[in-house]
Amino acid sequence: MTGTALSDIYRDYIACLNQQDWPQLGQFVDDDAIHNGRRLGLSGYRQMLEKDFDDIPDLYFNVRMLIADPPYIASRIDFDCSPKANFLGLPLNGKRVSFSENVIYEFRDGKIVQVWSVVDKAAIEAQL
Repeated sequence: MTGTALSDIYRDYIACLNQQDWPQLGQFVDDDAIHNGRRLGLSGYRQMLEKDFDDIPDLYFNVRMLIADPPYIASRIDFDCSPKANFLGLPLNGKRVSFSENVIYEFRDGKIVQVWSVVDKAAIEAQL
């Protein structure tokens, strides 16, 4: 798979998240997906995302940087949102914050099999 083709799949995945089109998530995420070392599988991955959107109703994934080196995608995603209560152990309670996530995805057969994610918690703390 070319870097361009993988980038297109990734952008479609992000659109799926932003639309909260959960029935389509299986097009992009493998049944045995791993997130930060935890085997969540497709159902656990979906539950994680649904919880994120429940905790942060205005959540929107804005891809700022994208690098494709098949089978990997590296992305920097920007967020500008208002978590309802605690987020990453911080009492935000509806306060609007901006931060980024650096994430690397491993793909196999066009689907995400592994994710390594780091959220810039220091950027959020600086806004409190």
